[in-house]
Amino acid sequence: MSHVQLIAAASLVGICIGAIGSFDALAADGVSVFATGLNGPRGLKFGPDGDLYVAEAGLGGTKSTIGQCPQVPTPPGPYFGGRTARISKIGPNGMRITVAEGLPSATTGAGGNEGVADIAFIGDELYALIAGGGCSHGNPDFPASVIRVNRRNGTWKLVADLSAFFAAHPVAHPNPADFEPDGTLFSMIAVHDKLYAIEPNQGRLLEINPETGKIHQLLDISASQGHIVPTAVVFDGVFRIGNLNTFPIVPGTAKILDVTKRGRIIDEVPGFTAITGMALDRGDHLYVLELSTVPGRPTPGTGKLVLLKDDQIEDILTGLSLPAGNMVFGPDGALYLSNFGASGTPGAGQIVRVEIRSPEDSDTDTD
Repeated sequence: MSHVQLIAAASLVGICIGAIGSFDALAADGVSVFATGLNGPRGLKFGPDGDLYVAEAGLGGTKSTIGQCPQVPTPPGPYFGGRTARISKIGPNGMRITVAEGLPSATTGAGGNEGVADIAFIGDELYALIAGGGCSHGNPDFPASVIRVNRRNGTWKLVADLSAFFAAHPVAHPNPADFEPDGTLFSMIAVHDKLYAIEPNQGRLLEINPETGKIHQLLDISASQGHIVPTAVVFDGVFRIGNLNTFPIVPGTAKILDVTKRGRIIDEVPGFTAITGMALDRGDHLYVLELSTVPGRPTPGTGKLVLLKDDQIEDILTGLSLPAGNMVFGPDGALYLSNFGASGTPGAGQIVRVEIRSPEDSDTDTD
């Protein structure tokens, strides 16, 4: 498989992960910018209509709840809330259409926004993972939650109140220095008609029944792993959970945990750096998105797409700028990922399309 480099120009803002700037791909076969003009694109899924659906973090707001409820410590808090998050879909021509808007978004004022973190489909039903909700995010009237979204008219219904669950079920080892009472929900997948969500700040893998709204904590990751900041999740018979780790970044210190459906960690694969997304191809080969791969603070232009193959990590694409959110393979076999996913700049987010050759095909290449 060939290794293609992308070139990006951006400047880092914020204590966590934010970027402003532009993205330019080299004239390379198989790599293209599929969509632009997005506000913090995060998790991606293809819908039953064949279109690509995008969770967008939004641009936060100006509403403060200081004095009303416990706040996130500074830094990264406090947050300021608003209703600027949305769900979009992208047609085959790359045009964006709003599916639902007016969803809670939160910003620290330094570029690291929270809003709609991810989406998932069960049959024709669309579910969204709301990370920007909750009083500590400046949105006391809309909790961190899972909602069911009507794709026809953009309305939604609360399925599970995750803010309330977090308050009632503390983890074993929260990190006081940056504790988020409403969590920082990041990834969600559907498996056998259930939803599974990752919460990084407190360290949880949650199971949500979309019919009853019942929430079950499958794994308290903090109990055995400490504050490793789990982010991405996929399922191939076991849950595979990637972690970001804390800043400053130390290359090679992130890992992937294999977790059974009963919540038991059975294996781990080390050697990754600042994982923010994962995807499985049709052969269950695991592709991993890395936020930034140089030591220190997150640095634009150093993000990577890598492949785990035969217990080795292979570079597939370099030069990404602060990519964030689970990736997805499309009906066309290409991989779609969010670039500038953590940007707080209006319209800076992009979806990049990468044509992927099967790892088995690359094994048969000859000089």
